[in-house]
Amino acid sequence: MYSQSVELPSGDKVHLFVVGPIGTNCYAYESAGTCMVVDPGASGTAIAAAIAELGISVALVVATHGHHDHVCGVKALLEACPAPFAVGERDAWRVTQAVELSASLIGRATPEEQNAPAPDRTLAEGDVLEVGTARFRVMETPGHTEGGIVLIGEGTAEGIAFVGDTIFPGSCGRTDLLGGDHATLMESLARMGREIVPETLLLCGHGPSTTMGRELRSNPFLRQ
Repeated sequence: MYSQSVELPSGDKVHLFVVGPIGTNCYAYESAGTCMVVDPGASGTAIAAAIAELGISVALVVATHGHHDHVCGVKALLEACPAPFAVGERDAWRVTQAVELSASLIGRATPEEQNAPAPDRTLAEGDVLEVGTARFRVMETPGHTEGGIVLIGEGTAEGIAFVGDTIFPGSCGRTDLLGGDHATLMESLARMGREIVPETLLLCGHGPSTTMGRELRSNPFLRQ
């Protein structure tokens, strides 16, 4: 499991853990001694151990969407670090069947690949999550899945957003899987381009980060 940490100007920190066979970015956003974990797609026990070494507690676990590579570490993480688990309302059904739904892609599941438990909370447009002195506003961004969400930072998290698989540098999430819809995703991307400040750092579900401004200039899916 690869990991790195970055301190923000506010003093909050973003810890990155790259997990699973296709390199999913799991993030722990740290503020005031506690953290929100985003997209633990595998290695839940190892993520919990890494967070314990940082000397912080887990206040909340969130999935940006319900695909297996973003939720298969949730169960093990929560067993080690009990906390509420939240996901977009329209993906709540998906997380409890993630392994079965992805069987044609991953084949036989490994011991690390477990369905997530039913969420303690479902998220909808405009909901706000709080961790320490940071807040994250939920934007519904369907298209990659029906219930995909983006978490836009406010307070001491202003200037960052967790975007899951909605957008990547120069690209966007695939729409050929169950629940995907290309036209809907294009609408979500257009809305992100209108409403997210260009300077915002977009923390993606796989690969490197980018900014909203960079994608507005160069991403073909935002320049149609």
